[in-house]
Amino acid sequence: MYKLIASDMDETFLDSEHRIPAPNVEALKRLRELGVLFVPSSGRPYRSIMANFADVDPELMRDTYVISYNGGFINRFGDSKPLLSTLIDRESVEFLYRYGIEHRLAMHIYTDQDDIFTQFLPPEEDEYVRTIEGVVPLDDDVSDLSFAEGKQLVKILYMDTDFAHCKQLGAELAPVIDPTKVDITYSSARYVEFVPAGVNKGTGLAHLAELLDIDISQTIGFGDAANDIDMLKAAGLGVGVANVSDDARPYCGLVLNTTGGEGALPELVERVIEPEHRTA
Repeated sequence: MYKLIASDMDETFLDSEHRIPAPNVEALKRLRELGVLFVPSSGRPYRSIMANFADVDPELMRDTYVISYNGGFINRFGDSKPLLSTLIDRESVEFLYRYGIEHRLAMHIYTDQDDIFTQFLPPEEDEYVRTIEGVVPLDDDVSDLSFAEGKQLVKILYMDTDFAHCKQLGAELAPVIDPTKVDITYSSARYVEFVPAGVNKGTGLAHLAELLDIDISQTIGFGDAANDIDMLKAAGLGVGVANVSDDARPYCGLVLNTTGGEGALPELVERVIEPEHRTA
């Protein structure tokens, strides 16, 4: 019987404006009744994820957890002090930031203090991130990491609406980045992300399952994109929304008929969780 659902946020649990669709709130209520933990899992910081739940009854998320920074951090829901935190090699980020400056690439730079510094964003991305908590736009003339003085770095990503260009950037940079320090992943059909080596949503889920003494086979990974693949593979069952990407789809034991923006959690509950409890 499944005891925990680890869910990606953007394009899976939230709509295009980073809001929780009403059907998903109702599904959270049902999961609470059935005793199944719902755990948000995102590449974004803890504070940003918590902002998405600002209008949700805290009782629905009582005693659960948050997996943030692509599995690098784990927090108790409502507690800003992480139980697990993993930082990225600073020299690698400095190199990637200089590369981004040189090529004027749209960038997000993340710190352990829940900041998301952004630079060179095109208008559509600038509009998109305005609904995300913790975003700090940088002037175009900023050219070093002094803005993160006194803070640890967690990850950096480049953004391009041409996803093929993101894939090209990842392929070009892979040979010059130390694979023992940095991994490369992709998300939201517009990001190439550089994260600490060995850190992903799958390891985050495994760490949390161990912490809670839950067998990994009793977990569900719920996602839509490449950076969810490790979570989909690690979980007892990988579930994709209808808009799951082609590269993540093969790792889904179940693909739903509902897209993330429509509110797909009720379909997951109805098709997977409810039958188990009817036969228990």
